[in-house]
Amino acid sequence: MFLPQEIIAKKRDGEILSTDEIARFISGLNHGTVSHAQAAAFAMAVYFNDMNIDERVALTFAMRDSGKVLNWSHLDGVVVDKHSTGGVGDNVSLMLAPILAACSVFVPMISGRGLGHTGGTLDKFDAIKGYQTNPDNELFIKTVQEVGCAIIGQTEDLAPADKILYSIRDVTATVENISLITASILSKKLSAGLDALILDVKIGSGAFMKTLEEAHGLADSLVNVGNGAGMKTGALITDMNEPLASAAGNGLEVRNAVEFLSGAKQDKRLKKVTLDLCAAALVLAGVQKDKKTAYKKCEKALDSGAALEKFSLMVAGLGGPIDFVKNMDNYLISAPIIKDVFANKNDIISAINTKAVGMAVVVLGGGRTMPSDKIDHRVGFDNLAIVGQRVDKKTPIARIHAKDETSAFEASKRLIEAYEVGGRVKNNPLVYDEVNV
Repeated sequence: MFLPQEIIAKKRDGEILSTDEIARFISGLNHGTVSHAQAAAFAMAVYFNDMNIDERVALTFAMRDSGKVLNWSHLDGVVVDKHSTGGVGDNVSLMLAPILAACSVFVPMISGRGLGHTGGTLDKFDAIKGYQTNPDNELFIKTVQEVGCAIIGQTEDLAPADKILYSIRDVTATVENISLITASILSKKLSAGLDALILDVKIGSGAFMKTLEEAHGLADSLVNVGNGAGMKTGALITDMNEPLASAAGNGLEVRNAVEFLSGAKQDKRLKKVTLDLCAAALVLAGVQKDKKTAYKKCEKALDSGAALEKFSLMVAGLGGPIDFVKNMDNYLISAPIIKDVFANKNDIISAINTKAVGMAVVVLGGGRTMPSDKIDHRVGFDNLAIVGQRVDKKTPIARIHAKDETSAFEASKRLIEAYEVGGRVKNNPLVYDEVNV
């Protein structure tokens, strides 16, 4: 007879759980025979005693198997995806998916919403009127098949046990555990039926992982469990000590992405990280033999306009305007207040508290303080200055987009405080390391 409390006690006492025990517990959670209180106790036991790799693989499979697993065997090509652990001005997914689609691979991307100071990919696409971030599986599959890529949210029948367990972890202080994070991320990716997954593990002032040791711990876990589950998985550990794009805010990041894909404006750091991830994905998927050749192929897809065309088709395929790229200004609504923000002194920017930049966007209404909060897609910052750049009375640190003077004042104050002007410039590598790439 299955008794959830016995499994909880076993993990509480630091013992190793079997694959069958984990599978039964997660199945019970999904079907209501394991209570939310028991799931909370289980999560806390894992939080304090952790799991080994075999347990992490078993938990990942159990949550994947709680719902439907997509099958892409009818497609003539490999299926790949990317996941980022989150940052500020991180709109990489908006460019990566169409670039990879233009390289003849399929990208069914299951994305999330903003968490804390970090922006969410789905919140960015919600800035596009008509775009369906939660379509039914039929439309999702049709778009992937016809366009090559589709970026949507987690549907009700993909890893539903993960949704339940995450909501419990969110209110029981058990989010920050590598085993639980690993299973949560990978169960959704495995549900999407991927052949290969490239991970972007962020490190720095705007990331959840502050040290290289912490970032490696998460990257190693994700890569080992992903490969252990039969999905080719690799990771890049990349810098988040300053915003990745020169824009932070949902609609502004969409505009930045379209300008990137069209070649009108391409932030250097953003371009390097995006193409590095694209190239790594192609190598992992076996489409290209080496990163140098893969990088060139991705550059060609970008420079030729093929990736921009894929983006346009994806937006239209998921319900957005068919002329969104051509007439972006007609669809992305501007905030009523737009003005420059200047630093308190003239000098070189030596460092940026990137989390504080993200929180300034939240103050504007571009993020959530409660899960039920509505996002204002108009607000945020663009023309964000970078580390090493000189600012003065004529050169602002950013341009603010706000709904009213009150939020503009508060967010500007926070942004100015986030920028360290003067002193020794803190240069950080853009890519710290690669794991299994």
